[in-house]
Amino acid sequence: MTLDDSKLTEVGLPLKAKQGKVLIIACGALAREILDLKAANGWAHLDLTCLPANYHLYPEKITEAVRDAVAKHRATYDDIFVAYADCGTGGLLQAACAELDVRMIAGPHCYSFFEGNNRFATISEDEITTFYLTDFLVRQFDAFVIKPMGLDRHPELRDMYFGNYKKLVYQAQTDDPALTAKARKCADRLGLIFERRFTGYGDLKTTLTEL
Repeated sequence: MTLDDSKLTEVGLPLKAKQGKVLIIACGALAREILDLKAANGWAHLDLTCLPANYHLYPEKITEAVRDAVAKHRATYDDIFVAYADCGTGGLLQAACAELDVRMIAGPHCYSFFEGNNRFATISEDEITTFYLTDFLVRQFDAFVIKPMGLDRHPELRDMYFGNYKKLVYQAQTDDPALTAKARKCADRLGLIFERRFTGYGDLKTTLTEL
């Protein structure tokens, strides 16, 4: 199986799941991480389906898409878990999950739960001028940062977008020297100080372990 980070939608879901199965409805940007955790921990009872990763850029699409996915798969699974934080939905996703009686990851966004929500809450005020990247966003930097902001066509806009930022923090889920080198180049392209933090999977791992 080959993963396309930007287009992944579903991962081999059965027509009829066995008793005790849990479905994770996730942001496509978390697909690699969830599949890695599943394989490393032998979580055979967890299945995964992903919404398009580019909803990261269009958070207004997330809530309704999650509703549709829950409706589509509810009869097949004993439990459904939503692997999104609020992710820019302004509380709408949390309200929908409560209405649908499905659980979701706590926190405002993936940068927070990768860091660990408690730790992120204590440092966020001191890092208001920080731009964050995860493994996924380093891999997809051009598609999810440069092109949507028009910096590929108008590099002069960099100072307008990032003039108030001071550093780029790469929250590394994996210990990959090639990704670290690419993340450093991303910081250079944006004119920001580079910092790497090995966060691992943070609260994502903790939450999925509870499933």
